[in-house]
Amino acid sequence: MSLDRWQMKYLTAAVLLAPVSPALYLQGRYARWRIGVLPPAGGPNTGVINDSSNDAEPVSLLVIGESTVAGLGARDHERALTGQFARHLSRHIGRPVEWHVVGKSGVTTRRTIDELLPQVPERRFDYALVGLGGNDVLKLSSPKKFRRDMTEFLGLLHERTSRPVTFLSNCPMIGMSTSIPQPIKGILWELSKTHDANVRELTAGMERVFYYPQPRELKLEGFFADGVHPSEKGYADWAEAMMEYFAANHEW
Repeated sequence: MSLDRWQMKYLTAAVLLAPVSPALYLQGRYARWRIGVLPPAGGPNTGVINDSSNDAEPVSLLVIGESTVAGLGARDHERALTGQFARHLSRHIGRPVEWHVVGKSGVTTRRTIDELLPQVPERRFDYALVGLGGNDVLKLSSPKKFRRDMTEFLGLLHERTSRPVTFLSNCPMIGMSTSIPQPIKGILWELSKTHDANVRELTAGMERVFYYPQPRELKLEGFFADGVHPSEKGYADWAEAMMEYFAANHEW
């Protein structure tokens, strides 16, 4: 089973890196200090976007997750991931989209279950976009823990929101970061690629759940706000790429 192989790879790496882990920890702390912390997007956490010519009743979209969902790097949610994805969804389905965002910087999948899911209204949503994985990489969640937490999260999310069509954004493109130094950049990038494969395998057999895999290429010009989080242009490009992928590869 792939999960057992990924777990063994993770444990082997942990043993091999143990002698230098104090130095890696200090490098990580320095990188975090140098990058700083961006504020979350301002403005309301709900809204309606209509990028179609249709004035029908809006469909509903829930967006939930970590810092990219909280909108770090954007002035407001309409310019961040939520608004940009809602705009492309509206354009694709030809309907207005009523969006609702629940995001918090720094949350893992486990913390999202404990802290963010209780904030989600218990109502029917037509669509959901999940932005998680980045902090599971940064907190070094093992493949088995990540799989277990993501499975539980998706089950609870669907119970609370009446099984919407669910899109998952890719695990972070740490290898493309312009701010994270080596060698921790390479170490985290390997774990991110493992989590990416993990989620792809997990969601492959799920109905109405679609994952956007890590893209092979990323247009870096203007993409990052701080070398880690997207800028407003980055959010727009990312949302467009995701919608193009979902429309081309899945029926929903």
